[in-house]
Amino acid sequence: MKNFNLLVSTPRYNEREAKAELWFTLLMCKDTYPIISGIPFPGLITALTNLNTNKVINEIKKILKKNPSFFQFILKIVPINFICETNTRTIKYMIQENYENFINKEDTFRITLKRRHHEKIDRINFIETIAKDINNKVNLDNPDKTIRIEILGNICGISFLEKNDIIKVRKLRFD
Repeated sequence: MKNFNLLVSTPRYNEREAKAELWFTLLMCKDTYPIISGIPFPGLITALTNLNTNKVINEIKKILKKNPSFFQFILKIVPINFICETNTRTIKYMIQENYENFINKEDTFRITLKRRHHEKIDRINFIETIAKDINNKVNLDNPDKTIRIEILGNICGISFLEKNDIIKVRKLRFD
């Protein structure tokens, strides 16, 4: 679980089927050796793809546009840019060192925190601590970019996302 760049949700008890579905999908995206792992959180699996996650997300969207019912077990796919230990200083450092590579000076942003098995982190204080050193304007309703922090026990995944970077299978719509 310590190295992944896709976090995938599935209904509980369908993790094995979702792993097979994801493996097949990543092969369709031309990844010759994706690593799919179960993790100790019901309804979640991880994947490490050798491909650029933005390209993978776009390829999967093309598959779903042609066949909206392609996925039977996968509910959501979140690309992950960085993995670190769940430590406020470490997370803050990772974001400070990297946000300018993903967020332009004129972009608005928001921070989204998802906690699993780590209730010691106070949501409001944590988000304020992370956000205070980012000079961009905050927009909670319609941000240009989202910093998504996925806490999975003592492992943390950090994503710098644009509006349509997360695949939500049940809500996916194309214009």
